[in-house]
Amino acid sequence: MRYLAAMLVLGCAILAAPLAAQRENYIAADLVAESQPQAGETLTVALRFRPKEGWHGYWSNPGEAGLGMELDWTLPEGWQAGEPRYPVPEVLNLFGIVNHAYERDYAVLVPIEVPAGAAVQNIAPITLDALWLACSDELCVPEGATLTLRYPQQSDAQRVQFDAHRAAIPPMIDQAGTFALTQERLRIAIPLPAELSINNPHVFIEQRDVVDYGGVQTFVREGDLLVVEIPRGGLRDEAGEISGILAFGTEGAGVQFVAAQGEVPTGGTALRTSGTNAPLLLLLGGALLGGLLLNLMPCVFPILSLKALTLARAGESKMQARREGLAYTAGVMLAVLALGALMLALRAAGEQVGWAFQLQQPLVVAGLLVLVTLITANLADLFELPMMPIRTGGQGSAFATGLLAAVVATPCTGPFMAAALGAALLLPVTQALLLFAALGLGLALPFLLLGYIPALRSRLPKPGGWMERFRKIMAIPMGLTGLALVWLAWRVGGAHFAFTAVGAGVTLTILFASLGRASRPMQALLLVIPAYFLVALPFRVEEQASAAVESVLDPTPYSEAALAEARASGRPVFLWFTADWCVTCKVNESIAIEREATRAAFDQAGVVAMRGDWTRADPAITRYLEIWGAAGVPLYVWYPAGGEGEQLPQVLTPDILLERAGG
Repeated sequence: MRYLAAMLVLGCAILAAPLAAQRENYIAADLVAESQPQAGETLTVALRFRPKEGWHGYWSNPGEAGLGMELDWTLPEGWQAGEPRYPVPEVLNLFGIVNHAYERDYAVLVPIEVPAGAAVQNIAPITLDALWLACSDELCVPEGATLTLRYPQQSDAQRVQFDAHRAAIPPMIDQAGTFALTQERLRIAIPLPAELSINNPHVFIEQRDVVDYGGVQTFVREGDLLVVEIPRGGLRDEAGEISGILAFGTEGAGVQFVAAQGEVPTGGTALRTSGTNAPLLLLLGGALLGGLLLNLMPCVFPILSLKALTLARAGESKMQARREGLAYTAGVMLAVLALGALMLALRAAGEQVGWAFQLQQPLVVAGLLVLVTLITANLADLFELPMMPIRTGGQGSAFATGLLAAVVATPCTGPFMAAALGAALLLPVTQALLLFAALGLGLALPFLLLGYIPALRSRLPKPGGWMERFRKIMAIPMGLTGLALVWLAWRVGGAHFAFTAVGAGVTLTILFASLGRASRPMQALLLVIPAYFLVALPFRVEEQASAAVESVLDPTPYSEAALAEARASGRPVFLWFTADWCVTCKVNESIAIEREATRAAFDQAGVVAMRGDWTRADPAITRYLEIWGAAGVPLYVWYPAGGEGEQLPQVLTPDILLERAGG
């Protein structure tokens, strides 16, 4: 469809050619020299363009559509015009077509070599027949002009203006880079000092038919090298040299580079990824909806439901209800923003982390298990302490409950916000924090609405003795969450670690349940036992995670080498990434992957099944996820025999894999 759209643009330009001579250009142009020509020196001239409002011109490689310039010089004998030098272009995405364009005034500099001994007085006028394409959102028109070179007057204003043109041209890096070209990726190592800070990089490739112009660009720092990976999207299979512009993300800033084929390092510190095209409002809506759905999870629903009933107690004022709603929202959003900021800070410091990274840390899982165990015991009425503020009222209690709800929601957040929170790792920090704030607002929204809408509060059951029975019933889903965390603790830290975490939670529960009833010697003993378990936790973590869960597909463990070997075999490849804490992953596996029908179809088609387990942190898997613009799991990629990878939907159905295996 992109190539078809490009052909339509070119067709419209050809049909519009007869009209070009009958009207004023939409992009005006003139030709100005920096100085008077001198024999044996280089004369620099500026071809200046001024697009009208709503119109744009193109870089030398216009992208998926458009045309570059054509220049035909009339020069004195022996004079030679060099290659044009362009300022840093912009990425312009119109109707899904990605262009490299200029929507503002810009100047292209051209060096002209003046031979030694050339007569530079009373020379014939230097002229240029220039052709270019001018486009708006609705129309593309070929334009042209015959321009006569004007020499500068001796005025400070003109010198300052030409200095600005020269400053807009990105300088050439004085050291060549290297590149590696595969069937699916172009990888370039660009020499760039490690101390040079770049916020939002993007690489413009000068050679055509090499990369997917709208693909996600992944950047990694490796010492004084910046390594970029760009998906392939063109028809070109080889290139002797790769050149282009590295834009730094601030307006007009960047450098030019040239790279020869050679070794490109792997690893390093990941930077943000260029190519997130989803509208921010859509991403915010996804984060808000994801947070709202979290309230239905077994780890959050008991807390929310019991806290909501406190608003229905007799004598509750509207003002107090609103204050509690705001306090609860503040607690939730503070916790979510803190988690998001921590993740962004870790990534900025070079850690290979994605969303739900905290669940890859055994001690975090153990802490959540202990906390959920205490909440379960509290709901079951085994003890009552002020530190468990779920049933009490007041703004302080509501704020603390909001913090608690966000913390216990941690194991449940991964499946619902993959698109929005995946983008949070690819966007500037301010926009990323907005997405985390939207997630927190979604999580807090039900309680906030209850505080501000009396009609909703009036529908809540009135307080009574039934609330104690309901509270004990809510201990069941919270206890099931605890059992799931026991299994996860075993998976990430081993059996001894899981046993120690359970021991810490159980002994703390016994301690709190016995306070005030046990003798002082017994209380001291009860303090020592959980202290032992808590201190022992860090020493119980096993280096290797538990063995991978068996699969009917008998998948090969993922590695870059294994994937390359599987693709080179000429067979289709189905690659999926999962984690033991990912609910969506497990549902998809039971519905679409771990089925005899899927195994039979794969056997018949010769499909290579490959699985990446992200339960524990794995930098290689994190890098692969980032290449596909995913910040977490699940991720499903299908490689047809000899073809490029295709990202499958996050919610798999049984027919998706069967159709591809049968095709």
